[in-house]
Amino acid sequence: MPSYPKPFYARPSPYTRRSTTLILCLLIGIAGFVFGFVAISRQSLGYKCRNGKPRSVSVVWERGAGGGNGNGDQKRHKVMGFVGIQTGFGSVGRRRSLRQTWVPSDRQGLQRLEEATGLAFRFVIGRTNDKAKMSELRQEVAEYDDFMLLDIEEEYSKLPYKTLAFFKAAYTLFDSEFYVKADDDIYLRPDRLSLLLAKERSHSQTYLGCMKKGPVFTDPKLKWYEPLAFLLGKEYFLHAYGPIYALSADVVASLGALRNNSFRMFSNEDVTIGAWMLAMNVNHEDNRRLCEPECTSSSIAVWDIPKCSGLCNPEKKLLELHQKESCSKSPTLESDD
Repeated sequence: MPSYPKPFYARPSPYTRRSTTLILCLLIGIAGFVFGFVAISRQSLGYKCRNGKPRSVSVVWERGAGGGNGNGDQKRHKVMGFVGIQTGFGSVGRRRSLRQTWVPSDRQGLQRLEEATGLAFRFVIGRTNDKAKMSELRQEVAEYDDFMLLDIEEEYSKLPYKTLAFFKAAYTLFDSEFYVKADDDIYLRPDRLSLLLAKERSHSQTYLGCMKKGPVFTDPKLKWYEPLAFLLGKEYFLHAYGPIYALSADVVASLGALRNNSFRMFSNEDVTIGAWMLAMNVNHEDNRRLCEPECTSSSIAVWDIPKCSGLCNPEKKLLELHQKESCSKSPTLESDD
C-alpha cells in the first residue's frame, strides 16, 4: 500500500494527532464501503464491462394481482420480431449447444443477426431459491449477456405463468410486430423465420404456429395429464404445438393488459395459450414449416415430432444437425429450379 505523506505540525498535541487519525480512518472506511457495495451490486446483476449497453435484462413485476412493470419508463427497443428462447437451470448444456449452432455466442454476433433478420433473441429464465444455481446463472449472464431474467419461480409446473410473464415482459421492453416463444431444444433458421414474420397479413391479430388437435389426457400417470380435463371434453381445441409459436403485437398487447389471476391456467402451457386465443378474435395461421422432423429447403424449425416435444437428446442433436448442409448452409429461399 502506498504511504501517505505525513502532515507537518509544530508541536502537535496528542489530541490533534488522534483526531486526524480518526478522520483519516473514517474516510478510508467510507471509501472502502462504497467501493465494495458497487462491486457486489454489479456482480449480483451479472455486470460485465462492454462496449455499449448490456443486452441482458432483469424484469421485476409488481407483487400482487396486477401485472404492472417495475422497470419504469424504459424506452422500447424496435425490432420486427422478438424471440424468447425458454430455458431452465438444468439446460446449461442445451444453451452451450445452441451457442455453437444457430444462436451467436457473442454480443457482436447477436447484433449482426438482429440487423440481418430484424429479430432479437434472448434466453428467458426465471429464478430459484438455490443460491448455487443463481450464482452460476449470474456468471453465465456476465459472460454471454443474452438473457431475459423473469421474477418468477422457474418450475415446470408453472410454465403457463412463466409464459404469460414472458409475453408481458417482451411487450414492455420491445416494440415488435411479432413475439415468438421458442424452446431451447429446437433447431431454428432465423433467416427463414424472419421472412415468415415479415409476410403481409390482412388480420392484425395473428396466432402463428404448427396447429394440432388431440386427445385430452386424463391419466395422472401420463406426462401431459390435465387435471381440468372435465372442462375440455375428450379432445383439445385447435392450438399450436408448444416448441415454437408466435403472437402478433395486438394479441400480446391484450395479454399484457390481463391481471395475472384473471384467466384460467391449464396444466400445459401450449393448451393454456390456445384456450386464451379462443377467447380472442385471432386468426389461427397454421404453418407446417415450424414443425419439420428433418431439415429441408424450406424448414424453419426442426424437432423430433411427434416422438419428442422438441429434439430428442438436444445437446447432441443440435450439433449434428448444424453439420448438415441442408440445415445450416442451404439458401434462405427455395430454388426456382
